Amino acid sequence: MTAPERKIEPTTLVRVKSLSDLARFAASMSTLGQMIYIIHFEHEGKHVYGLFAVYHDYYNLYGLPIFYHYVSNEKLSGKYLLIRTEENREYVTVSEGSKPGWIAIPIISLDEPPPFTGFVRSENRST
Repeated sequence: MTAPERKIEPTTLVRVKSLSDLARFAASMSTLGQMIYIIHFEHEGKHVYGLFAVYHDYYNLYGLPIFYHYVSNEKLSGKYLLIRTEENREYVTVSEGSKPGWIAIPIISLDEPPPFTGFVRSENRST
């Protein structure tokens, strides 16, 4: 007897207003010692950049999986999202590598959206 197929629920989608917002969130997570990376994929002609997080102990659940994402018309030209903060300023840039004094967050490009994010290519949608 085979085990029943388990349905994976999609993550909750949270769209941030700017790339700086996504960078700031990723940088704050990295200071907690977590390995952080940004995933990138195309969806409906746009470029989606995002990261996964879990909102722990959400009501009666063990945690609520959330995909925080930023949508751009253009592909970012680089492999790392860099952020540096000073007393009164914040700097966010995209680069091919890291820089001393900056938090470097790798951007991982995927062939297609992960199926559990809720993003579905329009040509794959059932009608």
